[in-house]
Amino acid sequence: MSDIRVFLVDDSAVVRQVLGSVIDSIPGIKVIGSAPDPIFALKKLEEDWPDVIVLDIEMPRMDGITFLKKLMKEHPIPVVICSTLTLKGAEVTMEAMSAGAVDILTKPTANLKGFLQESKTLMANAIKGAAQAKMHRVSSLSAGVAKQRVKPILPLKAMAETTDRVIAIGTSTGGTQALESVLTRLPKTAPGIVVVQHMPEAFTAAFASRLDSICEVTVKEAKDNDRVMPGIVLIAPGGMHLLLRRSGAQYRVEVKDGPLVTRHKPSVNVLFRSVATAAGKNAIGIIMTGMGDDGAKGMMELHETGALTVGQDEESCVVYGMPKEAFKLGGVDGEIPLSEIPELITSMPSRKVFLQANKV
Repeated sequence: MSDIRVFLVDDSAVVRQVLGSVIDSIPGIKVIGSAPDPIFALKKLEEDWPDVIVLDIEMPRMDGITFLKKLMKEHPIPVVICSTLTLKGAEVTMEAMSAGAVDILTKPTANLKGFLQESKTLMANAIKGAAQAKMHRVSSLSAGVAKQRVKPILPLKAMAETTDRVIAIGTSTGGTQALESVLTRLPKTAPGIVVVQHMPEAFTAAFASRLDSICEVTVKEAKDNDRVMPGIVLIAPGGMHLLLRRSGAQYRVEVKDGPLVTRHKPSVNVLFRSVATAAGKNAIGIIMTGMGDDGAKGMMELHETGALTVGQDEESCVVYGMPKEAFKLGGVDGEIPLSEIPELITSMPSRKVFLQANKV
């Protein structure tokens, strides 16, 4: 299998040098070139297109967002954003993700070399995931395909009374666009939802804020002891694990530090396992687009409690990795297109009803 070919675009020579040396040290990935800004990059790219572009956002002559939109329109290619850990950087990065970028890498303002060396595993995950991305799916999601609201199967009153049910969603590469497609189609009376989206620290708050501004449901970055309630979506903070806990008749979340689990923090496995313990058959587990196997074992544990477990199907995934691994392990009751997930959430079917309806 040939190496994944990467091109770097960053106005800092130091960043290009350090990023290049770290990426070249990852087996199966090599840097084929770099440029200090998009204008220089375009000239080089026309001679030899890579598999993945790692792109800075704030650059002279042409900013990264403008360049990204140009690429998505003229030559769709997997792009990983390399952004600073600042509020402004997070907000602009969310704009980039909406425009078609498939993942995020972070860079600090100090101790660059040490930070990037520590981030080698995350860098490998992001680039390898991006290389597998189906760009026609990214483009269609970024263009806002199928954003009309679905009509719930159950009456809204019935959904509002279902306070002891919970939806757990896990996703990674391609997940920001996929989550936007799902959450923008939910009514404000949708069941309580907990989400793990693989994303670096400091970016999840901006991601949640952006979704909250365009959704009927309330979307927020989860805080310790937040209650899971209808109409509220809690997204795991980057760099922290999210767990579900039962507190009397209520569900609450625990935000907890700890080691990487299945190479990630937050980890989908951690969330799903806690949901299996706290909610069991009163939950629905949904695993969506993403690279790797995070969530597969947790999905199996959910499945064994009697919870309905559903995967996004291969055709609608940007990267059919996480749902595939969960399916192979036997923890998925069935797979459905991304466009059908909002209706699944609003109707909250039992496993039996789902299996009958989908003839699984």
